[in-house]
This record gives sequence, C-alpha cells and structure tokens, in this order.
Amino acid sequence: MSEPLSEMTVLVVGELNKRIPARLAERFRVVRVDRGDPALLSEELRAKVRGIAAMAPIDAALIDSLPKLEIIASFGVGYDGVNARHAATRKVMVTNTPDVLTEEVADTALGLLINTVRELSRAEDWLRQGRWISEGHYRLTPLTLRGRKAGIFGMGRIGLAIARRLEALGLSIAYHNRNPVEGLGYAYHPTLKGLAGAVDTLIAVVPGTVSTARAVNAEVLEALGPAGVFVNIGRGSTVDEQALARALADGTIAAAGLDVFADEPNVPQALLDLPNATLLPHVGSASVHTRDAMADLVVDNLVSWFAEGRPLTAVPETAHVKAG
Repeated sequence: MSEPLSEMTVLVVGELNKRIPARLAERFRVVRVDRGDPALLSEELRAKVRGIAAMAPIDAALIDSLPKLEIIASFGVGYDGVNARHAATRKVMVTNTPDVLTEEVADTALGLLINTVRELSRAEDWLRQGRWISEGHYRLTPLTLRGRKAGIFGMGRIGLAIARRLEALGLSIAYHNRNPVEGLGYAYHPTLKGLAGAVDTLIAVVPGTVSTARAVNAEVLEALGPAGVFVNIGRGSTVDEQALARALADGTIAAAGLDVFADEPNVPQALLDLPNATLLPHVGSASVHTRDAMADLVVDNLVSWFAEGRPLTAVPETAHVKAG
C-alpha cells in the first residue's frame, strides 16, 4: 500500500462511461483493452496490473493471469459477468455500484409498467402516423392499473423502491425472495409460482444467477393468468423467453414490458412480433445523472481501496477480503 497511486496500473476492460478512464487517469496509470482476454496483455503488463475497472466479463482466466491483482471494480449493480467466487479464492476484492441507480431503475420500472398497461408508445405512434386524424381516437385500452395486485420477484433495494411507487398508486404489494425480509409488512410468498398465482402484475428485479435462471417459466406465467402483466427490469436470463412469447401469443398472460433480454442486444423475433410486448433496449439506469454517479462509484472504490485499504461497496462474495 506504500506505492504511490500514480505508479499503480489499473486495467480498463471494454467500453465504459468516459468519466471512468478520465478520472482514473488523474490518479493511476491506465491501460485499456477491448475485452478481458489475457492474450491482449504482455507478460510485463500482466505483472503490473493492480486493479480492474469493467462492465465486460471478467473470468477466472483473466484473474489468474494477473498476479498482483487486488480489486475488480464492476460498473453496474449486477455483476454476473464477474467471477466473484473465483476472485474471492484469490483474495481479490470485487465491488459494484448499488444504491446510486436504485431510484432511476425504479422510475424506469414504473414507466415501463404504465406504458405496457396503457399502451402509451402505441398511442403515440397512432398520433404520429396521422391515424388520429384519419381514423379517430386510439382504442380504449383493455388493461388498467386500477385494482391491480403487484408481486415483486426480488425485494432488494430496487424492489423496495418499486414497491413504494406502486403503493403510492394504490396497488397492493406482495413479494418472493429466498427468505422473507425482516420487518417488511408486505405479504411474503415462499415460491415464485405462489406469488404469481396471488397477483396479476409480476415485476422481476432479481440478478442473473444460477438459481434464478429461467425462473419465470411457463408454470409461473400460467399462474399469473390471462389478465396478467409481466415486467422485467432485472436480467433477461431469469426468464424463459420462448415460454414468455408463447404465453403472450396465446393469451396465457395479457402483456409484458421488458427492459432486459437473455442475449443482448439480440431480441427474439417472436417477442418483436408481438403487439402486447413493450420492449426497451436496457435503459433502466441510462440517464446522464445516474450513469455519472455509477462511474464515480467505480473510481471511488478503486481510490478507497488503494488509498485507505477498504472498498466502498464490496459484493457479498468478497466482503471478507482484506487489503494487503
């Protein structure tokens, strides 16, 4: 830790908010690569890298190739692209950017839900195409938020922020997590299928992990029912997209609003073809204000680690890792 920050090398992997390399360059030696491939780095450079800033995948091979690596600062609250468990075995800290994007993503979830239910984007297209003049008013929407029961799959920081917004709109709230949240008054359901059967509006906010992969499947969608609306603001991998497309096409559920997909930026044609699917290009936290705050937290984690020996926002897998 006695080495000056200006002498430390930080590797920036892939495309990141421009604020990150600019701020890092004020404190560290910065090296940029397109992807997390050890072959892109010379042996001499691999021996110097102390930290990584990335939104791109960081796998075990890259971690193992950097003998002096101490910290991986990941851009985003989700860090499924980083092999944090392996990092922990190497005593490498991993950080993410929670909290600073909570309210923005919750706003997007609410907007996506309203857009899905009231068909606002399609109504705007109706106006822009001149159909209001030629054909009259846009149709009365068959769906409304009035009287709806919301179920949140993943009652973490963002889930709680979404719940507060929905409660203000008069919706009842229930949720499913692996375990109940202590002190939370909302109805808890021990299974996702049970939650879906108790509500008509299901909002997924969970990260992409092995345990959540395709958790929203045909059974869950059938339980949600023909008046059901599904919104995903978490990770595309948590949904069986083929089952979702079938459920939307055959009326198993009424509509869906999606901001995330399993193979981004590729969206299944079956979803693109559906009039009752509202689709966004992963814009949950995508405002200048929030992305700048996330960028600052990436840099601040690196600075705090090397200057003070502590991270600001360690992920659970590496919370025990100590500097030095």
